[in-house]
Amino acid sequence: MVAWLALGVLGGCGFQLRGEQKYNFDSIHVNAPQNGPVAQDLRRMLGERVREPAQVRLDILNEQREKTVVGVNATGQVREFQLRIRVSFRLRNARGQDLILDSELLQSRDISFNESAVLAKEAEEVVLYRDMQADLVQQMLRRLAAVPSANPHASQR
Repeated sequence: MVAWLALGVLGGCGFQLRGEQKYNFDSIHVNAPQNGPVAQDLRRMLGERVREPAQVRLDILNEQREKTVVGVNATGQVREFQLRIRVSFRLRNARGQDLILDSELLQSRDISFNESAVLAKEAEEVVLYRDMQADLVQQMLRRLAAVPSANPHASQR
């Protein structure tokens, strides 16, 4: 009974689960010079839309992973790192017109460090990078879904 009431309340407020993204293009080419993990995930998530010839071209301009020290103890030993992934990209139509101007997305996570658990911390770092990468891919997919049209003259009558 409580579950049905909760569903009714959520449905009444306009809540709905996120469905499959709708895009205003049928085909896309993902161009990444270093063929990085973000580009691979994007290709996988876009599925059959990734093909040639394409209505739009997504250029991954830069994909960079960074690891910086953000905390040390009194003896100068590292206690905390910050992990970052930066991705720069743009989207153009088949005629080379910008649909999304050069943009940069950044994800960062802090991770503590303990020299007595190096292997565990390395495994945690891998998981955090994978999580940030998944977040970046989802942000990019939402931006691709927000593009009005791959053909700028489609809305003109």
